[in-house]
Amino acid sequence: MARKKRNKVSKESIKKAMRVFRFIKPFRIAFTFGMLVLIISSVVTMAFPKVLGDLIDSANSSEENAVNNITIILISIFLIIAIMSFFRIYLFGYVTQKSLALLRTETYKHLISSPMNFFSQKRVGELSSRITNDIALLEETFTTTIAEIIRQMITIPVGLFFLMFISFRLTVFMIAVIPVVALIGIFFGKYIKKLSKNAQDDIAESNGVVDETLHGIASVKAYANEFFEIARYKKSIDSSVTTSVKRARWRGVFIGLIMFAAGSAIVSIIWYGLHMVQMEEITIGGLLQFAIYSAILGAAFGGSAELFSKLQKSIGATEHLMDILEGTPENISLEGPKKITIDGNIEFNNIDFSYPSRRDIQVLKSISFSVKKGKQIAFVGPSGSGKTTIGALLFRFYNPESGSIMIDGKNINDFQLSEIRNQMALVPQDVMLFGGSIKENIEYGKPGATEEEIFEAAKQANALEFIESFPEKLETLVGDRGVQLSGGQKQRIAIARAILKNPSILVLDEATSALDSESERLVQEALDRLMKGRTSLVIAHRLSTIKNADNIVVLDNGKIKETGTHSELIQLENGIYKNLSTLQLTAV
Repeated sequence: MARKKRNKVSKESIKKAMRVFRFIKPFRIAFTFGMLVLIISSVVTMAFPKVLGDLIDSANSSEENAVNNITIILISIFLIIAIMSFFRIYLFGYVTQKSLALLRTETYKHLISSPMNFFSQKRVGELSSRITNDIALLEETFTTTIAEIIRQMITIPVGLFFLMFISFRLTVFMIAVIPVVALIGIFFGKYIKKLSKNAQDDIAESNGVVDETLHGIASVKAYANEFFEIARYKKSIDSSVTTSVKRARWRGVFIGLIMFAAGSAIVSIIWYGLHMVQMEEITIGGLLQFAIYSAILGAAFGGSAELFSKLQKSIGATEHLMDILEGTPENISLEGPKKITIDGNIEFNNIDFSYPSRRDIQVLKSISFSVKKGKQIAFVGPSGSGKTTIGALLFRFYNPESGSIMIDGKNINDFQLSEIRNQMALVPQDVMLFGGSIKENIEYGKPGATEEEIFEAAKQANALEFIESFPEKLETLVGDRGVQLSGGQKQRIAIARAILKNPSILVLDEATSALDSESERLVQEALDRLMKGRTSLVIAHRLSTIKNADNIVVLDNGKIKETGTHSELIQLENGIYKNLSTLQLTAV
């Protein structure tokens, strides 16, 4: 398995990532107050070691009530820190959740209104990850990482100032000792992190095996390949175990060395500090202050690598989200399209088209045809001849490279996209049902439809018989992508959806090609009912379903080769349509 290349933080990527802060802008007052509270909290926290050291030294002071006064100051510091911590956590949490809710909504809006070309170049899993995993990374960044970075920006310079103020000599000694520990940490840390990443990659690979096997479980069992899949899974798990054991060994070495080196460094600093106490160059309280500031600085420097790593991941996640948000969406209405009325006269004039991802392959070449209101035109031809592409262009999933598509004498580009699509319906071969109830899937054709309208649509689609056989009837859950229903049942739900929509133009994309004879009969009856009085474009595989079409267009290699009615085309000697018809009759 190829290891993922680590994203590098560049000036451009940081600039791009900063654009995400526009989602914080509506909550800038709360964010600014949270930042102010964070700064106050960080500064007050840095005063604690100094006051604690003064408290220790006050035991030898001749001043009356010195211990009591400093103790009160110390308690006041903790009270301020507690109050500031509450406001910091609450305000950052509030701003984070509000901002990310806005970001999620905007990202989803942009995704759902992106053109089909965008989805043809992206995997669904990748896009789903953007709106879940990437935004989850940003949640941690806004809630804690930014706060910790700002805290360290205050802690490190203030801590160094106090160390120099307490004892310049001891600070120089500490700086001479610490690099040894740091070098061990950096060297082993990078190596262990690499091993951890490799182990995670191996686990991801094994999860991929599980995912593939479960999705294709029918094929696994049909080919009796359970043993092969088990061996494949075991191989990826064994690889992960080997890497993890190696990581554990080196992590043990690292922890042992770092504990020895860090312990030795601390003992050396305390030894040198006690020597200075004996020489009366520093007080016991001063040495305690120095030790605490050193610990705070050590923790700050030690955590900086992890903070940088988190920030790096967040910048990468933000870049991905910005790629979605800065893409060009379709010009559609997100508030619900305005109703328009069209007759349904269609003209394709000299259409040339290649898919954006395959510019070198021309799918349609000088395609011209017309269909009048309420008439039925069918498209037949070998696979890859461009039949389905014609339907995609009519819905404006893609735009032609040249030529024009006219509806009622008006260029299709002059219609508002949502309005014209609202006058069309598609019944595909592979129906995608949503995971809700039958009622919700039919209602998708007309959100807000009444019970009576849904019932009537199901009846006209020949779906009522099987719906009534279920105990929960219209409320029956169809399962993920309609897994609980047969192919014919799903087709009839899709037809009911289209009937409810009541479109002027209908596109049927091989709607009966994958059905058994009885299901095909029921679906075809429903389709005939649906097509009545509507302009219909039928992409056909079984020629028996289009015998009554007003016009049949035969496509081959992206060109129109023959046109006419069934009776006309069947008479053409050596015609493509006649040959297809003969082949299908022979197959039967």
